[in-house]
Amino acid sequence: MYVFENPVLQRELLVNLRTRRAFLLMAVYQLLLAVVVLIAWPTEDRLDLTGNPRSARKLVDLFFLGQYVIASLMAPSFAAGAISGEKERRTYEMLLASPLRPGAIVLGKMVAALTHLGMLILASLPIIVLCLPLGGISVYEVAAAYVGLIVSVILFGAIGIAASSYFKRTSASLAVSYLVVLALVLAGVLFWKSLEGNAELRLKLTMLVVPAYGLTAVLLLCSNAAARMLYPPDVGSEGKEVVDLQDEADRAVGLVIQRDQFPDRLFAPPKKQQLMADGANPVYDKEIHSEIFSQGTLMLRLVIQISMLLAIPLMAWLLFAQSALCAWYVVYVLVFNILIGPVFLAGSMTSERERETLDLLLTTTITPWQILWGKLIVGFRVSAVLTSFLLWPLFLGGLLVSDFWSNWIALATMLLIVIATCISNAIIAMFCSVFSRKSSISLMTTYALLLILYAAPVALTMLFQILEFSPVAIGRSQVLGIASPFNAVFAIPLNAQLTSDKLQPANIGNVYLVLGYFVSTIVLNALLMGGIVWRLAARVRFGE
Repeated sequence: MYVFENPVLQRELLVNLRTRRAFLLMAVYQLLLAVVVLIAWPTEDRLDLTGNPRSARKLVDLFFLGQYVIASLMAPSFAAGAISGEKERRTYEMLLASPLRPGAIVLGKMVAALTHLGMLILASLPIIVLCLPLGGISVYEVAAAYVGLIVSVILFGAIGIAASSYFKRTSASLAVSYLVVLALVLAGVLFWKSLEGNAELRLKLTMLVVPAYGLTAVLLLCSNAAARMLYPPDVGSEGKEVVDLQDEADRAVGLVIQRDQFPDRLFAPPKKQQLMADGANPVYDKEIHSEIFSQGTLMLRLVIQISMLLAIPLMAWLLFAQSALCAWYVVYVLVFNILIGPVFLAGSMTSERERETLDLLLTTTITPWQILWGKLIVGFRVSAVLTSFLLWPLFLGGLLVSDFWSNWIALATMLLIVIATCISNAIIAMFCSVFSRKSSISLMTTYALLLILYAAPVALTMLFQILEFSPVAIGRSQVLGIASPFNAVFAIPLNAQLTSDKLQPANIGNVYLVLGYFVSTIVLNALLMGGIVWRLAARVRFGE
C-alpha cells in the first residue's frame, strides 16, 4: 500500500502528469537545453580532442549548476502544498480518516510531487551526453553529477513536505522551504566550484558522502511529517482559523515576536484596544491586524531566524574578509526578498476570490484605490521590514571597513537598488494576484515572472561569456537584462581599493546599466499599477 497500491500516489500522478502544463513544461525545458547545445556546438569541420577544452567543461558545469538551481526552485513549489493544500481544501481530516498509514500518505505525496521534476532531469541526459565528445569531462563525472542532482531533488522535496506539515497555508510552507533550500543551494554551488580542480575528490564525495547524508535527512524529515499526521495538532481547526498570538508567544520555542516592542511593531502592530478611527482605511486595518497574523507567527519567526543564520557567515566573508565581494551580499538580500516578498501579496486578492468575498468587497463604498493601497502597503511593509534586518550588516561594514569609506556612493546605490527591487516585487505580486483566480497560481506566476525578468538575462550573459562570444554580443545580452537588479548591482563601479579582476570578474563598471535599471523599474511599475487599477475598476463597473 506504500507504492503500487497507494491511492494517494495514483491520484496525484494522474492529476499532475495528465495536464497540458506537464507536457508544455517538458517541451519548453528540452527545447531550451537543445538551443543551448546548438549555440555551443563547434562549427569547425575537424576538432582536436587531444587537449582539454575548458569551454566544454564550463558549459557542462553551467548545465548542472543551472539544473541544480532550477530544481531548488521547482521542488518546493511541487511539494510545499502537499499537506497544507489538503488543509486549505478542507480535506485533511478526510484523508486522516482513510485506512492509509501516515507513512504511505507522505510517501505518496512526495513521490507524486517529484516525479515530474525527476522526468525533466532524466530527459536532459541525452542532451548532456551530446557534450561528451567535445572533451573536458568524463562520463563518470556526468554520472556523479546526476546522482548528486537526484539526491538534492529528493531532499528539497522532503523539506517541502516537512514544512507543509507545520503550516495551514501553502504560501507560508513555501516561504520557509525556499529559505532552507537557499542555504543548501549556496553550499552545493560552493562545493561544486571549490573542487573544480580536483575531479577525483569531487567524484568520491558526490557518489558516497552526499547520498548518505542526503537520504538520511530525507528519512528524518519524512518520519517527522508522518508523525505529525499521526498526531495532528490542528485537527478540527475549521471553526477556529485565528490563532491567539499571546498564547502562541507563551508556548513558542526560540524567537518570540513582541508586538508592542521595537522592531517587532514595525511589521506586527500592537493589538487593537479601541475602535477604528474615522476616515481610516478599513482594508489596511483588517489586513495588518487580522489577515497577516491570523495563522500565527511561526512562519515569520522561522524566516527571521533562518535568514539571520545565513547572513552572519556571509557578512563575515563578503563584507569583512573579502570586501571586494560586497555585491554578492547584496545579491543574497535581493534573493531573500524575491523569495519572501511575493508570499505576502500574491494571495491578497485571490484569497478574497477564494473566500467568495471579492464581489462583496467591491460593492462597498471603499474605492478600488483604497483596496489597492491598503493591501499593497501591508504586504510591502512586512516584506520590507524583514529584508531590512539583512541590511544592517551592510551599514556595519560601511562603518568598520576602511575600504568602504571611499565607496559610500556605491553602498548607497546598492541600498537604493534593494529598495527599488522590494517595491517592484510587491507590485508584480499584486498584479498577478489581481489577474489570477487561485493564490497558488498567482504565487507561481509571480516567481516565474521574477525569474524571467531578473535571472534569465544573467544566465544568458554567463552563457555568452563561457562560449567566448564577441564583446558586442555580451553587451547586448546585458542590455536585455537592464531590468535585472543583479546586473545593476554588479555594474556599480568601485574604486581601485576594492576592484579586483580575480575577486570580482562580473563587475563591469557600467553606470548606464545602473541608471537604466532605475528607469526601467519606474516604467514597469507604472504600467503594472495602471493595469491593477484598470482591472479593479473594471470589476466595479461590469461585475466581472
